[in-house]
Amino acid sequence: MKLEHNWCYTALKSRDVRFDGRFFTAVLTTGVYCRPICPAITPKTENVRFYSTAAAAEGAGFRPCLRCRPESSPGTPEWLGSSSIVSRALRLISEGIMDDCGVDGLAARLHVGRRHLRRLFVEHIGASPMAVAQNRRIAFAKKLIDETKLSMTEIAFSSGFGSIRRFNDAFRKMYGRSPTSLRRTTPMQAAAQGQTETSLNLKLFYRPPYDHRSILNFLKTRAVPGMESVSENSYRRSIKVGSASGILEVLFVPEKNFLRLTIPGEFSRSLIHVVEKVRRIFDLRADPATIGAILAKDSFLTKFVKESPGLRVPGAWDEFEISIRAILGQQVSVKAARTLCGRLVSRLGEPLNNDETSGASGIRYLFPTPEILAEADLTGLGLVRARAAAINRLASAVCEGELSLKTASALEEATESLCALSGIGSWTSQYIAMRAMGETDAFPSGDLGLLQAAEKISGTAVTEKQLEKWSEPWRPWRAYAAMYLWNSLASQNK
Repeated sequence: MKLEHNWCYTALKSRDVRFDGRFFTAVLTTGVYCRPICPAITPKTENVRFYSTAAAAEGAGFRPCLRCRPESSPGTPEWLGSSSIVSRALRLISEGIMDDCGVDGLAARLHVGRRHLRRLFVEHIGASPMAVAQNRRIAFAKKLIDETKLSMTEIAFSSGFGSIRRFNDAFRKMYGRSPTSLRRTTPMQAAAQGQTETSLNLKLFYRPPYDHRSILNFLKTRAVPGMESVSENSYRRSIKVGSASGILEVLFVPEKNFLRLTIPGEFSRSLIHVVEKVRRIFDLRADPATIGAILAKDSFLTKFVKESPGLRVPGAWDEFEISIRAILGQQVSVKAARTLCGRLVSRLGEPLNNDETSGASGIRYLFPTPEILAEADLTGLGLVRARAAAINRLASAVCEGELSLKTASALEEATESLCALSGIGSWTSQYIAMRAMGETDAFPSGDLGLLQAAEKISGTAVTEKQLEKWSEPWRPWRAYAAMYLWNSLASQNK
């Protein structure tokens, strides 16, 4: 993405946190690149270059600033550029596909050639897929050095490095010094000072504004009994990664524009994956200024965008889990779907081992796995027979590899593959794409709540086809428009 120099320099001088992560400033006289909010003296305009990603700045020979810590920025928006292939590739890289499959595996998942993918990345990102993946690992490792007391060995593997040697070599190449010397010369963050041997804390930053009350209210009304708990400013749930299981907690710190993530120490080797999932749940990479500017142009949405700036689309901890929850929500109220899911979890979910940790919040179970639900007898839960059969079928398709719920496919391909399963229609597939796959343009236009909201706003009955036509100017942010419509209905019903 080409950046306009004067626009970036004006934003740099303002140190506005809304631009954090949207571009990086490279200073020719120091060889360092910084965030737009760096507290250092603003360099002269002729001495700076601007890059859309940290990987591009590093590829041009600049090293990260130790003062503003670019690795702590909210991250580059995944919609950067105009290529849908690049956007999906960035989501897959953030999910760790390059750790397992490399560039060839990434290209294969996207159904493009390796060289074509590289050309697209250089054009839109300014760096190759491998450089972006390497930047992700180094940035996360640097964050762990600053914010945790983990050993260097633990940090290396937590960040996706295959060996200690590669970890050390990458840091010497980037910073000109070893990871150990970096820790000695960098003041320990308060998060690390307050950690114990049994828990880890990390700060996850976002671009303001952020309507955290709306996303917590959304999660609270859908919180599954026995598996999730939501308070006024926090979210807790059971998780399992590999053989480790436990409870994560996310606490909003809105005055400082970050979430504080607390997880058991057993997850140290899976930290990079846990953090990415939490970023997905809370949509931390969104650029609210860009999204709001598009949606506010619509006369029907302007009021709601102004009343709730920074509205996010809630994601999901697990794609399979949210898909099953979407089926449970077919043609029933949110409250009824929550009750049905609670019954499913209490009957078929794996019990958590740590009763002391889970007792106070009532979190006692993990969500059932595809293997369990593929063969499960779901009678007695209150499900109609067709709904139970749809759950069994989806779980079987996932187990047998017939269905992938990851983000490699375009929106149309993803919804088509979901609708090919009996019992899954347009509403369910769009809802899954919206929450599980992070598709910003997913839009369940047949949703009764959306139709009711549109009717109240327009003052006349609205059909699904009419709502689809109405939503065209909202592309590619229709998922956010759906959130505004649902929120408007909730506020009108108070």
